[in-house]
Amino acid sequence: MKHIGIDLHTNSFTACYLEEGKSERIETFRLQDSSHLERFINSLEEKDEIALEATGNSCFFRDQIAPYVSRVVVIAPWQFEVIRRSVKKTDKHDARAIAFFLSKDMLPESRLKKTEYTQLASLIQTREQLVRLRVSLINKVHGLFNRRGIKIKKETLTTQKGFEKCVKAHTWDALEQIEIDVITEQLESLRNSLKKLEKEITFFAETLPGFKNLISIKGIGALSAAILLSTIGEVSDFAKTGNLAAYLGIVPRVSQSNDQHLVGRITKRGFKIARKTLVQCTLIAKRYSPYLHSFYEHIKARRGGGKAIPEEEAERLLSQLPESFLIPSSIPSKMIGSLKILQRLNF
Repeated sequence: MKHIGIDLHTNSFTACYLEEGKSERIETFRLQDSSHLERFINSLEEKDEIALEATGNSCFFRDQIAPYVSRVVVIAPWQFEVIRRSVKKTDKHDARAIAFFLSKDMLPESRLKKTEYTQLASLIQTREQLVRLRVSLINKVHGLFNRRGIKIKKETLTTQKGFEKCVKAHTWDALEQIEIDVITEQLESLRNSLKKLEKEITFFAETLPGFKNLISIKGIGALSAAILLSTIGEVSDFAKTGNLAAYLGIVPRVSQSNDQHLVGRITKRGFKIARKTLVQCTLIAKRYSPYLHSFYEHIKARRGGGKAIPEEEAERLLSQLPESFLIPSSIPSKMIGSLKILQRLNF
């Protein structure tokens, strides 16, 4: 059995072969050349194990070689810093390090979601970029009003009717009018593109397991459910709610050494859009759920809405949930309801 470490690039990859009783062998292959990839596959055996770092094309490479080996490990780079901190940064050295740690079974694996979840996540990221572009254009027009000393609420510019009404109500210089016309055209194009994307996102998300369960929770709509599904993937990958909460980055940082134990603010690891969506859904859900509302108001009265309690004033926990999942008091109040909602995500 061979342990093979791969240093993968977009146009090539370097492979280091480690086999007991034999000397190591390092070879570089051209990824864009099918004959090179075929030659590499022919060198593989059914019992071999391969490891590579997670990159943009690691899923493609894994799919190409997975049928020919017993195991393919995609490494989580943020948990494996041997390569990043190495003073000798070469393709051969990186491949050798990966192969060595693979032979010792000491590589942290990255969580890979199924293709349908990955594609949906990509579509949602495109929508998010268009939303940010729309916001930046609206801010630009709002700046034009401010420059002329005209005070208007930015919210009135977010709708098509409100935008047109505000713009037509004032006289603009020639250059300003050209700028506004261009921005108006772009905003119209963005609205149409967002409508198309949201329609397809919702349509595709409806086919995924757990969609109906999510939208049955008061406060979670079709688009929010799609965002959560694309981020979480298969909920069975998480043993308990605490693992899922950590994956979304809504658990506190913990630093413990000897007698010192510090609990900080939430980690904010993972996907920001999922975390933001979960908070927005929670703030809506508490309006309709007496349980969530009373719990939120209780915490808000003690700490203030949306504020993290200082470490010296924090208690170890606020309440205990099923499966012994603790909610530390350093978590902002608006995140507490999010954790409660996560308890119900049984897809």
